[in-house]
Amino acid sequence: MHDRGDIDPFGNLPPLRTVIAQHGLNARKSLGQHFLLDLNLTRRIARAAGDLRDASVIEIGPGPGGLTRALLAEGAGSVIAIERDRRCIDALADLVAAAEGRLTLLEGDAAKIDAASLGAAPRHIVANLPYNVATPLLIDWLRNADAFAGLTLMFQREVAERIIATPGTKAYGRLSVMAGWRCEARICLTLPARAFTPPPKVDSSVVQLVPRRSDEHPAAWDAMEKVVAAAFGQRRKMLRRALRTLPVDPSLLFETTGIDPAARAENLSVADFAAMARAFTALRATP
Repeated sequence: MHDRGDIDPFGNLPPLRTVIAQHGLNARKSLGQHFLLDLNLTRRIARAAGDLRDASVIEIGPGPGGLTRALLAEGAGSVIAIERDRRCIDALADLVAAAEGRLTLLEGDAAKIDAASLGAAPRHIVANLPYNVATPLLIDWLRNADAFAGLTLMFQREVAERIIATPGTKAYGRLSVMAGWRCEARICLTLPARAFTPPPKVDSSVVQLVPRRSDEHPAAWDAMEKVVAAAFGQRRKMLRRALRTLPVDPSLLFETTGIDPAARAENLSVADFAAMARAFTALRATP
């Protein structure tokens, strides 16, 4: 069993700031890089993900390895880190050696890699996501949520609040519905901008997402995506008008589901959207 205490098993490696200096890892804006170097904070994130000893942990954008060290220190059975910055691949070589087979590096773009096929189940994604690709990556993982035991992800605080938002609130929108449909989500940690190097312009929050059973709110992904996008595309309008962009008669959706056509998207529950998505699928299949 690997150590889960407060002793850093990688204390013989150079400090992260030294690694950054040695490999010229000045953060690149084009890659959305903001490094988290405080090992106390990275270990809090790793612990928030739960017991990872028998898990395949997938990390996106490890950078100099702050969160990577924490995941390994907290006993992760296997860490698969995806990194597109060659400088970081080189900088992580010593950590790969020290991890004694528990750390695998994949050089490439996470948006082009099927995370659901990496490692063996149970799979967890734990990552300080680059802000510029965080939402598209999340949507892609939600599509395949059944493949993961959990996702512990850092976002801009505003994005995190949209993910966990509930009906009737200002932040509730497309991302809230899609995330709430496929997962139970909560914010488990918020970090100030000054915790990062270089500091971003906003605070960040760690969101823990635990996939729901696929039969909890059954609906086809494409249908759900289309209905939700149409409803929130004109969020201030009543559904009878907002859903006119769909290739079906909206009145039939309301007739089938019993949803009030005068309601607005921000007041519908995830279950309501799933019901409309099922009706949408059925109507499209009708000659």
